Amino acid sequence: MMTLEEFEGLGAREREDQSGKKGRIRVCQAAGCASCGSDKVLAALKEKLQAAGLEQDYEAKGVGCMGLCSEAPLVTVEPGEVLVGKVTPEDAEELVRNLQQGTPPTKRLPEMPFFTRQRKIALEHCGVVDPERIQDYLARGGYSGLYKALTEMTPLEVVQEITASGLRGRGGGGYPTGLKWGTVHKAAGDVKYVICNADEGDPGAFMDRSVLESDPHRILEGMAIAGYAVGARTGYIYVRAEYPLAIKILRTAIRQAERQKILGTGIFGSSHSFQIELRIGAGAFVCGEETALIASIEGNRGQPRNRPPYPAVSGLFGCPTLINNVETFANVPAIMREGAEWFASVGTEKSKGTKVFALAGSINNTGLVEVPMGTTLRELILEIGGGCPGGKSVKAVQTGGPSGGCIPAEKLDTPVDYESLTALGSMMGSGGMIVMDETTSMIEVARFFVDFCRSESCGKCVPCRVGTQQMYTVLDRICEGQGTSEDLELLERLCDTVRNTSLCGLGKSAPNPIMSTMRYFREEYTERIRKPESVGTR
Repeated sequence: MMTLEEFEGLGAREREDQSGKKGRIRVCQAAGCASCGSDKVLAALKEKLQAAGLEQDYEAKGVGCMGLCSEAPLVTVEPGEVLVGKVTPEDAEELVRNLQQGTPPTKRLPEMPFFTRQRKIALEHCGVVDPERIQDYLARGGYSGLYKALTEMTPLEVVQEITASGLRGRGGGGYPTGLKWGTVHKAAGDVKYVICNADEGDPGAFMDRSVLESDPHRILEGMAIAGYAVGARTGYIYVRAEYPLAIKILRTAIRQAERQKILGTGIFGSSHSFQIELRIGAGAFVCGEETALIASIEGNRGQPRNRPPYPAVSGLFGCPTLINNVETFANVPAIMREGAEWFASVGTEKSKGTKVFALAGSINNTGLVEVPMGTTLRELILEIGGGCPGGKSVKAVQTGGPSGGCIPAEKLDTPVDYESLTALGSMMGSGGMIVMDETTSMIEVARFFVDFCRSESCGKCVPCRVGTQQMYTVLDRICEGQGTSEDLELLERLCDTVRNTSLCGLGKSAPNPIMSTMRYFREEYTERIRKPESVGTR
């Protein structure tokens, strides 16, 4: 078994090299900034440093997502942690001069609630480490949670630690993570599997993608810890093909971890082995449902099946299988490193820790944020998010993806936790949060999301296949000014049938956008029926 001294030595050289630099500029290379030309910014910075003969003392490095996508491309100048927005290659010369002279950059961003109100656990390394260098992750304590689990704890003790932390699944339902791990741990069978669900398909959601692109080793570590806890030797990351950068970075990270003997046979020289493979999804939204995801990995059509048996008992290839999403695994290394009590001290009584959200829609500060559970919608949208552009007022916020609900502005003081959002007719979901301003037609919002659900229905069960189509047809009729009062009653009956008789979560939650908008914005429906020309379209 690798000694503690040998393990700590893995990151020691990197820390020494980093401490030898007088300063550095970190450039976001995640998908959002990359689409705005951040690769050219990084190249220009390296060129200017080399031309000035400063590359030995100063460094320009690529990192992952810094969060504030509305200011892309983003760079951070250190020392000082000065954030600079909307950087171009032409700014490189000035930034190098600022770095050398210690003067503030012209385009520096002011201190703002978007950053000061966050509490980062899952995102603690995003925008800091180079996602394509395992040494960078090791230098910041990476894989210490896995090393601790293998050298100091039994598998059952790891399960108990996760249980004590109060961590709940961040994929939508909020199922207690420790309880799920414990079920797989106790399940009979010599072969078990761990699956990371990275099939992020909600419109406006980019949380998982950003974590995979920014801190891939954190996910590998979380999965390896889970493998040890439940007795699995093989893990799969199921990621959609629309995330080519994430796939590239994950493949690099897996190879690096295998070379360091952190993945593969005999991890850290112990008797425990764990390997991770990628499986690329074709983009079917339904494959975010765990039994459909399993079917896809097995090479079958991605369709859900009846439960029980649950995957924890009979999952991939009929074996006990643990499935968690990206953000859930991202929390595990920190819990193992800092302890369950530390994690449980953050958040609310029933919703522990933090939650990552992707702020999108009609909002000034579009981007990725992580806040303690219990933070209010008002703080998230108006303070951290900066409110709506052009001084417009917030009309509603949609949480939980296409299966979530639309929450009206008068409910903005609601704390963000699993129970509170469910009580409002919405859900936590994976973390997408779309803001709508005063000009938005809520009927057309409902139509948009129902259209998405009917398009993504796998067609296996009649209530979802036919019901979502019928809901869309009625909504479309109302939107086009052809609706009647009987249509409202028909919508309600359809929603009740689809919700209670569909096979999987996609169908069961597809009526949520309709039900929530009819609950809070019913006057828009009646007004559209009574005077179709009086309600504008968006």
